[in-house]
Amino acid sequence: MSAEAGHEPGKARRGRRPTMGDVAQRVGVSRALVSLVFRNERGPSEETRQRVFAAARELGYRPDSAAQMLARNRSKVLGVMFTIRNPFHADLIEGVYPVAEELGYDILLSATAPSRAEQSAVEALLSHRCEGLVLLGPNLEPGYVQDLAARIPTAVVGRRFSGAAVDAVHAAEAQGVRQIIDYLVELGHRSIAHIDGGDGPGSADRRRAYKAALRRHGLAEHISVIPGDQTEESGARAARALLADRASMPTAVFAGNDRCAVGFLDTVWRAGLEVPGDISVVGFDDSPLAQLSHIDLTTVAQAPERQAELAVRAVVSRLDDPAREPAHLVIQPKLVVRGTTGSPRA
Repeated sequence: MSAEAGHEPGKARRGRRPTMGDVAQRVGVSRALVSLVFRNERGPSEETRQRVFAAARELGYRPDSAAQMLARNRSKVLGVMFTIRNPFHADLIEGVYPVAEELGYDILLSATAPSRAEQSAVEALLSHRCEGLVLLGPNLEPGYVQDLAARIPTAVVGRRFSGAAVDAVHAAEAQGVRQIIDYLVELGHRSIAHIDGGDGPGSADRRRAYKAALRRHGLAEHISVIPGDQTEESGARAARALLADRASMPTAVFAGNDRCAVGFLDTVWRAGLEVPGDISVVGFDDSPLAQLSHIDLTTVAQAPERQAELAVRAVVSRLDDPAREPAHLVIQPKLVVRGTTGSPRA
């Protein structure tokens, strides 16, 4: 007896996923014709199309979208490189998914970490045939980014790469810093220190804007840039350095980002200082960490959802029009006042 004996035509055998061949057999047409229907190609009549769709529903068959995209030399996947320890990047990623889905794309993530270089994360995305890339706060060499942009549509969030054909999305860093310094000066602060963000995204702009803002207020003699980076440990180191000479401590500190600010807060709290009574602290990013009730950090919001949306739309737009000029998209930041800032004590 044949192995197919007793098997109902067009019905997938138990334990096996239904195939396009099963649908074709159920309808009584060729597999090639069913393929034309699912690819929405010309040829099959409307009646045949409806019969194919009905048979697919009855059998529980779904077309393999990945295989279809490969056949068309399209993956419909955008790759996103991010830093695994950066909570602001998590906010950006949350904003990436809805707009990508709206535009018909899936997202593939590739993380950087102390043990994984950014270039390795990017190359992993390329190996998975991503059609475009969104790079969150990269520290990549400009030459590499330029070469990358020549290979694949690329958008960068949080940085600008002059001379590279990449779309850039970032907050108006200088405007955000001006809001911070204007607010602190209005509260009565004169001695305002800045914990530098090192080579982190936006750090150079924030450092320049801090110095310019103090000069504009006639406080050039109070400019104090403490070396650091955008991590909690950096904030803790800065706090320990200032605590070593409490008599000359500033009355306010502007940290390079929220993570740095939280590390600073933890250290000064442990040392018995009151915030904002003894010292006011401001961050940058408005991350979920800053919004926790026991942190309650004054900071600058820079609309991560909007930045993510603009980056994804820029990549898809370049896929549709590879020859268009690179876009430079700027988000307006907003100071968010919470409980870590107040007037200095007399």
